[in-house]
Amino acid sequence: MSTDPADLPAEPRVSYTVLRPGAPHTAELEVRKSRFLAVLGRVDSEDEARELIARTAAEHRDARHHCTAFVLGPGREVARSSDDGEPSGTAGMPILQALTQYATPRQHAAGAPGDLSDVCAVVVRWFGGVKLGAGGLVRAYSGAVSAALQGAPLLRRLRCREVDLTAAHADAGRVEAELRAQGFTVQPTDYDAARATLHLLVPDLPAELRAAQEALASITSGRAAVRLGPPRWRDVPGS
Repeated sequence: MSTDPADLPAEPRVSYTVLRPGAPHTAELEVRKSRFLAVLGRVDSEDEARELIARTAAEHRDARHHCTAFVLGPGREVARSSDDGEPSGTAGMPILQALTQYATPRQHAAGAPGDLSDVCAVVVRWFGGVKLGAGGLVRAYSGAVSAALQGAPLLRRLRCREVDLTAAHADAGRVEAELRAQGFTVQPTDYDAARATLHLLVPDLPAELRAAQEALASITSGRAAVRLGPPRWRDVPGS
């Protein structure tokens, strides 16, 4: 059974790549005396994206331009961009394309398309007095975002189901070790006075769920009570 989310195909309705939540990730370029600061942040809604844009603009009020793009959703259902005063098509769209065309090293090696989403990019420009031309602006804005993405901490966002199973305290350690050895994503175990409850995250795919239930029955010799939770999106290691 393949339960490592990083090995799953990047089918956008099942899994996709996201930034790790937390402080924005940045990179800076200088092109012919103009400075370009790319700020990347994890966002889960348009409101969060616009908050990141407003906060970045407020932090860098001395800059001439704060050009932006963001994409949201498993299938990138929402995509927005802004040139913020730069010539039309030279900033916002190149930023958006840098986000949507980015592929992780694993995806690149496999020849698979990128699937990064739930991300907002703001590129702050301090004009250096030398005009770059349309082509130069496109390269600078997209290049700043690409540079920031190179070192950005990534996760997979997986549509999964939590599978809970109960076991005797004496068996819980052995069962958990066998589950991990078979590649399951195991969450922290809960204990009460009588039993232990183990929690697994299984991709929400029929074949994966069937394989999980069969494996659990085998590991516990059919003695464990198993409960399948509803589908939900979770961040899991692997990109």
